[in-house]
Amino acid sequence: MSSRSMFHRAWRGIAACGLGLVLWMWQTPGRADTAGPGLDAGQALRLSQAAVGRQIGEHILRDRQGRPVALSAFRGRPLLVSFIYTGCFQICPATTRALQEAVEALQKSVGSSQFNVVSIGFNQPADSPQALKAFAAQYGIAAPNWDFLSPPGAIVPALAADFGFAYAATPAGFDHVLQVSVLDAEGRIVRQIYGQDVAAGDLGEPLKMLLAGLPLNPSNTLLDNLLDRIRILCTVLDPETGGYRVDYTLPVQIAGGATFFLLMMIFFFNEWRAGRKTRGEP
Repeated sequence: MSSRSMFHRAWRGIAACGLGLVLWMWQTPGRADTAGPGLDAGQALRLSQAAVGRQIGEHILRDRQGRPVALSAFRGRPLLVSFIYTGCFQICPATTRALQEAVEALQKSVGSSQFNVVSIGFNQPADSPQALKAFAAQYGIAAPNWDFLSPPGAIVPALAADFGFAYAATPAGFDHVLQVSVLDAEGRIVRQIYGQDVAAGDLGEPLKMLLAGLPLNPSNTLLDNLLDRIRILCTVLDPETGGYRVDYTLPVQIAGGATFFLLMMIFFFNEWRAGRKTRGEP
């Protein structure tokens, strides 16, 4: 067999392995696509990304004093919106603390009067104005540009759909997407930021571009979607313990698949070199 044929054979094998690797990573059932009972992470990400570019409707909620507040009242400045439920004892508090640190850093960078923040309690009627007031007090959130709002139970499905926010009831509470929606001054979603550990840099880049009047490029590349999918999947409900845990299934699958692919490339390269030496080729 000629060296050219050996070379082509090796690369055909590598290509076949690469195709198998891609199909395996994206079609492995039951693990990578499931973020908990009743909530499919792939579908949740698609719904969330589909909301980018959408202008939020005229929803009326109540603040911590029980006064009606329209979301349209926040137009004129960029707005950061997160969904929480006050009965959550792990993920929502941790996410809110991370958001608090990011907001404090952004206030030092661009000023507290340049943007607003809203946390919405979606578990009704438990997330009442009084419950949200206690939640904010418990974590020492008293920034004048940060509101905690309680929607009437009847509008929660439409409100969540508007933001592309997916959630599902579980025996331990709710399994839900970890996202902060970034809205422009017209009330239009321009970016979805995912994960429990929201950083100032994640929010600062789109926020500063909005304040400067610059257009934001859509975050919809394959790599972005993959990273977003990992962030959504990293905190899931463990049905055995009834609590939340970190799920690294997808990252481990990707790392394992990439390692396998690299080893196969090395194997075929060594086979090719061995064939050349056997035939006395340099």
